[in-house]
Amino acid sequence: MIAVLQRIRSASVTADGVPSGAVGAGLYILLGVVNGDTEQDAERLAEKIAKLRIFSDGAGKMNLSVVDVGGEALVVSNFTLAANYSHGNRPDYMNAAPPSIAEPLYRYFTEQLRGQVGKVETGVFGADMTTEMVTDGPVTIVMHSELIGGKK
Repeated sequence: MIAVLQRIRSASVTADGVPSGAVGAGLYILLGVVNGDTEQDAERLAEKIAKLRIFSDGAGKMNLSVVDVGGEALVVSNFTLAANYSHGNRPDYMNAAPPSIAEPLYRYFTEQLRGQVGKVETGVFGADMTTEMVTDGPVTIVMHSELIGGKK
């Protein structure tokens, strides 16, 4: 799994013209499921994200997690994170897991995150979505589940 995290002050998503989710301060997460991902990947990634210390403490150091600050999370599925752009100018998405695998893993990841972060909202899997956000920092981190917990 690939996740792009952005520290935010607020964010919202609209799917097919209908508001789908909105959160206050916390994390905006784009999540891409790739071939070979499992529920273990979702568990490891959700746990790492919940504990990642990228929020400022009283001294201004990034020393607190989204859980520590009582933050929220907006998770939006995004198969384009699996893009292969190594040849030509048109990326292919052959490494993206098919929807029959990706959607259940996206939902599983979201539930795992909900078990740790108070409020977690989502977009609509497979929908045409627009998002709005106010970033904080900016702080942006790209995470790969295969690099967490010894999986290679």
